[in-house]
Amino acid sequence: MKKSLFALAAIGAVAGTAQAQSSVTVYGVIDAGYIGSSVRNANNAAAVGGSIANTQTSYISDGAESTSRLGFKGNEDLGGGLSAFFTLETRVTPNGSGGLFNGTGGDGTRQAFVGLKKNGVGQFAFGTQYTTIFNAASVTDPGMLNNMGGNVIYDKFSGYATQAQNGQNATGTTATGAATNPGTFSMSGMQNNTSFIVRQANMLSFASDTFSGFQGNAYYVLGNNNNTNSTIVTASGGGYTSGNTAHTAWGLGANYTWQKLLVTANFQQATDKQAYAMNGTGQYVTGAPIMGGYGGSVNVGTNDRDNQQYYAATYDFGILKAYVQYVNRKTLDVNNPNNNIARTAQQIGVRSFVTPTVEAWASTGTGKYTVATAGTGTNSFVNGQSAIGSNSATFGGYQLGANYWLSKRTNLYAIYGNQHQSNQVWTSGNNPTSYNMSDYALGVRHTF
Repeated sequence: MKKSLFALAAIGAVAGTAQAQSSVTVYGVIDAGYIGSSVRNANNAAAVGGSIANTQTSYISDGAESTSRLGFKGNEDLGGGLSAFFTLETRVTPNGSGGLFNGTGGDGTRQAFVGLKKNGVGQFAFGTQYTTIFNAASVTDPGMLNNMGGNVIYDKFSGYATQAQNGQNATGTTATGAATNPGTFSMSGMQNNTSFIVRQANMLSFASDTFSGFQGNAYYVLGNNNNTNSTIVTASGGGYTSGNTAHTAWGLGANYTWQKLLVTANFQQATDKQAYAMNGTGQYVTGAPIMGGYGGSVNVGTNDRDNQQYYAATYDFGILKAYVQYVNRKTLDVNNPNNNIARTAQQIGVRSFVTPTVEAWASTGTGKYTVATAGTGTNSFVNGQSAIGSNSATFGGYQLGANYWLSKRTNLYAIYGNQHQSNQVWTSGNNPTSYNMSDYALGVRHTF
């Protein structure tokens, strides 16, 4: 009898082990080729009188259509519809810096998270992950979020309103290191674009299963460093020399699928708080607001609140798929919301297989930059802003691209993009600024 019980127990243990199966997958992308660009900046000198600069570049590089990467992902079946999963992914930049296999070091982490999933309910995960807007845009963008210019939604061109991030000193003059070039094109898959934050660290994410066509997503980012020995600054403008230093963020997204229609709506917000001091005219002595999450994956700002929203729809007509997109980003001074910058853009596009092996896409869009400042020298998001009130400029762009599929994993590509921005005044005592940019790429991409 005892032997029978022991045998049954052994069989049960083996069966339990068999159910808890696990698997690990190695995957990646290698993308390289020829890239060229031409950027024309008008009146970009930081002095009255201005100038015109025309810069042309061409090089053999990588990542024009997709950022090269190497990743590992795994899944373990825990039984009862429950499973554990993880992803570790780094960029691979053989011709650049800050990634694996380039000989220069740097943190090239793209994703690093672990979580649990319950069938019929959803999943959660901790770690460095994509935001809800990026996940929604990746399936509703006609260019599939490639790294070339001309896409006003996934904008890789640093317009002047979002480029000057280094703040001002107490007199309202430009602080050391602040940007003076009104247009810089940065073709990088790790660069956060000007429309929304791509990924964040310290994230807890939630994703539901699909119910009657609806699927929901949410995330929360937490990074606090509290100092209870706060002292009030005696400057007439007020402030705190120490206290709560915090980076928090959250996002919500909803997707609805009905037959060949997909609709998505998303909102996310990041808030960065730090010690600060202002003088009597509202100019920062210390702790001037700096935009967070713009120049990289885990960048943290200073005393800024970043609101972002994205809405899009796609419809598959069979012969082609149509896309409609809208994005809005507004970054405010936490201590004075009347100081802010905003970017709004809308875009339409199509994507289609012209032949069984030739895939093409096209998109065009327009948008608007707006800068608001409550007083002379108080808006540290822009360089030396002297006027009180608001200033705005329009921009537009288009992109054309094609893939020639040699197999399911290998394709040749050609991409051309153009983007322009109207005259505007961002810098104190300077002439209006405008730019016109075009770039193009020919390359080969292989996925594994």
